[in-house]
Amino acid sequence: MIEFLLNNEPVSLEECDTGISVQQFLRQQKQLTGTKEGCAAGDCGACTIVLGELTADESGLQYRTVNSCITLLANLHGKQVITVEHLSDGKQLHPVQQALVDHHGSQCGFCTPGIIMSMFSLYHSDAEPTRETVNKSLSGNLCRCTGYRPIIDATTEVCERRQPDAFTQKQQQTLSQLKDIQAKHTEVFANGVHLPETREAMAGLLAAYPDARLVGGSTDLALESTQQLKSLPELISTQRMKDCKQTAVTDEQVSVGAALPLSDIDPVLVAHFPALHELIERFASLPIRNQATLGGNVANASPIGDMPPVLLALNATIEADDGHETRLLPASTFFTGYRQTQLRKGEWIKAIHFPRLQANTQLRAYKVSKRHEDDISAVCAVFAVTLENGMVAAINSGFGGVAATPVSCDALAKQLIGQPWQAEATRQLGKRILTSAFNPIDDVRASAAYRNQVLGNLWQRFWFETQSTLLVTTRVPHYA
Repeated sequence: MIEFLLNNEPVSLEECDTGISVQQFLRQQKQLTGTKEGCAAGDCGACTIVLGELTADESGLQYRTVNSCITLLANLHGKQVITVEHLSDGKQLHPVQQALVDHHGSQCGFCTPGIIMSMFSLYHSDAEPTRETVNKSLSGNLCRCTGYRPIIDATTEVCERRQPDAFTQKQQQTLSQLKDIQAKHTEVFANGVHLPETREAMAGLLAAYPDARLVGGSTDLALESTQQLKSLPELISTQRMKDCKQTAVTDEQVSVGAALPLSDIDPVLVAHFPALHELIERFASLPIRNQATLGGNVANASPIGDMPPVLLALNATIEADDGHETRLLPASTFFTGYRQTQLRKGEWIKAIHFPRLQANTQLRAYKVSKRHEDDISAVCAVFAVTLENGMVAAINSGFGGVAATPVSCDALAKQLIGQPWQAEATRQLGKRILTSAFNPIDDVRASAAYRNQVLGNLWQRFWFETQSTLLVTTRVPHYA
């Protein structure tokens, strides 16, 4: 049985199809048709809803947007589901709805419910409504009619004058209901979807269902159902695995749990690796980052995943668990083939460990894609150079979109050691190595020739940005 709140209504489901999405449940079984289907891939935001969840210490609630089209129904266990139908009080519109009306922020109205829910999530956060935070909150929503200025203006204005609403007034009641649900069940099951809480339970399920698929945020797996119309097999979710949801920082390393959403690990990673800020913020959209897990992004072993190149450049290690013992796998050898890894049958990723940067190491991460926001990389490149007395002591790298797996460039690491970093010859040598290091494919995102040229250009960008004597602007810091 899975249990959750639909607004304030308790819902208990004995059975649900393995691959049924939250969007299908809302529209087909609850007739809540305000939640639209646009792309069924998490790209457009028309299906955006808000999930209320207990904070880590269970003292409060946090409201987050997700794409209901790629959220599995079983993942709602212990949460509150809020749709656009739940916001108004009778004929009295919620402040975010009224603000969009006042600013003429809707035309055809198809995308409007999703935009409203993104506004609502920001309204119930502690974030200051700056242009940056407003854009970030709306980043998962596309509007093809109105243009974004009235939507941004409405969001900014209403969040500047936040007032308690019905959700604020009922917060203690909602907290109590969600705590009761969490306390009822040790293990949760819903017709082919298992949600174990302990590593022993996880190991038992993997042994009992050897052909089951592991799932984290489902942002990739769900596409097999919505886009390829496949029936999903038995699933085992990491969502309730507390061992996989820890973060730890020591003098030597930063460790993040594999089952934590990107939104949760963003603050700790950026605090210790500031150069990752842009790459993480451009990882799909905010609703995707609220679901997608680092473990899932790594275990997928996609050659165009955004985070694997980071692991390679930072010499990260992947901690694998089988319920009896854990083992550490270097990122440098983890990816063995197209969507293949060193994980054994019955293992899952517990955590990823990143060594702390040395004072004399500089890190940069770059993503090139057709759209700046919410797009898959044509090329992703991450570089880390360690200098001693102006000479290259080490160069680590990670690349996506240029081979069948996420890869490093060994030639770069070998041939540049001992070279003076500020020398023009170092820039030229690095570019020459990278433009011929890989044999990428031609596809809809980019040609092989383009990818090779981009690699050389990104190397130059990295070199220019890390020169102490040069002041070269290589990034556009602001957008219209």
